[in-house]
Amino acid sequence: MASVGSNGSTVSGRLRSGDVLHAGLAVALLLGVWSVGGLEVSTGKVSSVEAMNGSTVLLPCTYSSCIGIKNLFFNWHYNDNGTLIKLCDGVIRAEGVEPKYNINHSRVSFVGSSESSNISILLWNITFEDEGQYICFARNQKEKNRNHSTIFTLFVVDQMKEVDKTLTVIIVSVLGGVIGLVIIVMVIKALVVHFLLKDDEKNKECLVSSSGNDNTDHGLRGAKADAKGTPKA
Repeated sequence: MASVGSNGSTVSGRLRSGDVLHAGLAVALLLGVWSVGGLEVSTGKVSSVEAMNGSTVLLPCTYSSCIGIKNLFFNWHYNDNGTLIKLCDGVIRAEGVEPKYNINHSRVSFVGSSESSNISILLWNITFEDEGQYICFARNQKEKNRNHSTIFTLFVVDQMKEVDKTLTVIIVSVLGGVIGLVIIVMVIKALVVHFLLKDDEKNKECLVSSSGNDNTDHGLRGAKADAKGTPKA
């Protein structure tokens, strides 16, 4: 009986450890799905831009969530040496509903749309003081107020840097030379083939005419021979 009790306790212990393992895997899976499908904001493939002093620049930001959105709150801030200055904020009640927003800066315009999951802004007539980091933030009530933010960096310059086109010119010149050489070779080849065909045609004509002359000569000679060989009556 003691051994049975010992085996029973061992089996139950294994079952409990198996249940714990399964529960842990389930929690990890749920967390993985939550992290993958949760709210994210992004500035796209480019996280910075260089713009001319006095120009207008787009500060891009889009949001995404596989779970969906409800009362999505968003805002833009400018990081002024550690002090966050609010540029605008707004709320998107549900998917497909256009955002309601407030502008807190005289040179900022909101250009986003819920149709494209876009919460971008325009900054007009930029100055050197506008250079720095701009933070796009969003919070989704449908995901228990899960939030996410991203940073876009603006550089303001007097004039745009001239791109060194030397390498491009060299590549274009080499490609042009190669293409030109190929064209010349093809033209020469076509001319050679053309003249060879003409020579072949001339040779064929000569052979035909010479063979006709030979037949005529042989025919005449044969006729003369026959005429001479005919006995007189």
